[in-house]
Amino acid sequence: MNEKNNRILLLDSILLGVVGAFGAQVFMFFLNLVEHYSALLTAGTGAPGLPGIGGSLIQTVVHNRHFMVIAVIVFGGLISGILVYTFAPEAEGHGTDTAVRAFHRTGGLIRACVTPLKIIASALTIGTGGAAGREGPTALFSAGIGSIYATIKKSSNRERRLLVLVGMAAGLSAIFKSPIGTAIFAVEVLYGEMEFEASALVYTLLGSVVAYMVSGFFVGWQPLFTVPQNLLVTDPETMFYLLILGAVSGVIGVILPNVFYGIRDLFHSLPIAPHFKPAIGALGVGLIAIAFPQVLGGGYDWIQKAMDGQIVIWLLPAIIVAKMFAFSFTVSSGGSGGVFAPSLFLGAFLGSFLALLFHQSTAIFAMIGMAAVFGASARVPIATVIMVTEMTGGYRLLAPAALTVLLAYLLQISLVSMFNLKYKSLYEAQVPDRSFSPVHQIDELRNILSFYTPKLSLNPKRINRADLLSLLESSIPIDIPNGKQIFFGSLKNNYPKFDDDSKCELFYMKYKDAEVMAMFRDGSWIYPQCGIDLQKGDELLLMGVPDVIDRIRIDFNSVSRTFSQLGLQQQKLDRS
Repeated sequence: MNEKNNRILLLDSILLGVVGAFGAQVFMFFLNLVEHYSALLTAGTGAPGLPGIGGSLIQTVVHNRHFMVIAVIVFGGLISGILVYTFAPEAEGHGTDTAVRAFHRTGGLIRACVTPLKIIASALTIGTGGAAGREGPTALFSAGIGSIYATIKKSSNRERRLLVLVGMAAGLSAIFKSPIGTAIFAVEVLYGEMEFEASALVYTLLGSVVAYMVSGFFVGWQPLFTVPQNLLVTDPETMFYLLILGAVSGVIGVILPNVFYGIRDLFHSLPIAPHFKPAIGALGVGLIAIAFPQVLGGGYDWIQKAMDGQIVIWLLPAIIVAKMFAFSFTVSSGGSGGVFAPSLFLGAFLGSFLALLFHQSTAIFAMIGMAAVFGASARVPIATVIMVTEMTGGYRLLAPAALTVLLAYLLQISLVSMFNLKYKSLYEAQVPDRSFSPVHQIDELRNILSFYTPKLSLNPKRINRADLLSLLESSIPIDIPNGKQIFFGSLKNNYPKFDDDSKCELFYMKYKDAEVMAMFRDGSWIYPQCGIDLQKGDELLLMGVPDVIDRIRIDFNSVSRTFSQLGLQQQKLDRS
């Protein structure tokens, strides 16, 4: 990328920062409007909020109006479901995952209708009492603006992907008052392992800082939560108990994604139209709220109360379980909302419980618990430590928070691997690293094909991007000049070494009568050479005449086990 393009992208990042800040305020306006009328006027329940953003920590619950509370939540889920599944099914659930999937799979392209629809559906879901966070809708809204802006500018796919990340960071920064943490989050959340989209960090940082500054003129620059300024961990005993908090957070980080997506799969299996499933999920939330009204909404006020030690110890474990199921019912059923705030809620309540149990500071343990649970369950430890520190102003706790979160994160990874669990993270669209991202592999495929350009008489840039995506995800052959095809598949069985003349021609390797152009193994592309084994599970890029390709396809799994994940997710979404 040349210097001129860099300057333009920096200006674009500033613009998206401003747009992200205003977008967050638009969403908050609609959310507050729905909360006010649905809760205060219709159900007789006052909507709580944080003093730092103009709210009150007092929640009014009229206990003889339980039926109306449930009716309002169900109504919000019903209208949200009908809107989303009629006009833009990809807007269901938590918006950050949609933005991550768009980055990896569609070159950052997000349909224009998703942006306003996500705002409306999320305001209805959360404002009527749905147990979800406001960060997902804002992230998708701002990312969608970045995608629309890139389309208007006729930007390249690479620039569009970058602007989507900038938009995501800006929206999150405006909501959470965390300019540094959200910038890192946007480049860390893409991958489940310790990898970042580092080339985008300068731009996400600029966008998030601008969004934070502009948003401050509306809601102030004070931290989202209030904690005592003299918090400090100085004794080994407290650090020992924090390590216990990290271990328990790691276990919850394993349980949470599997409960969340397990309930999602349960809703997918229900033989009814998806338009009505969010209403069923909302009914479940309403029933839980009869016993535990704390689960309603994002729960920011209750997080503050947990930090202040205002919740009795015996209630805390029960509310943790209730919130886990309530937020899963809300979002996993197809309701629109984020997963960040509910995860912070669980971490704050866990931290407060252990603090009261061990006679420690609830502020310290609740703050660090927030970071540990989300950092582990979403596999974003670095960003989460900084985000929670900025959201609370507890900068003196940065070191013990980092140690606790890393313990939770590493334990979560180990347990998921040990038990080979289906769901590894709250963000299903995460891929392990860049090697497993379809968008990066399309570039790699073009590089491989460039190597064969003299032999193929083919310009790889002229191959349609959608064809390359189908090749990677579905093993659909691509027609090329000279009457040949390119095929990509996962080998079902081991194949003997290529160490004889019938299988090797100079630098070219043969699989039966097809030429092996490259193979993907253990996260890396390997160029063929004589004297190596082909192993079961190796994914081969083959070239041959159509008859040969048809004949050998029986030796391969028809869908790539590496690159099909996001495609299969999209197919399920399309079917629903």
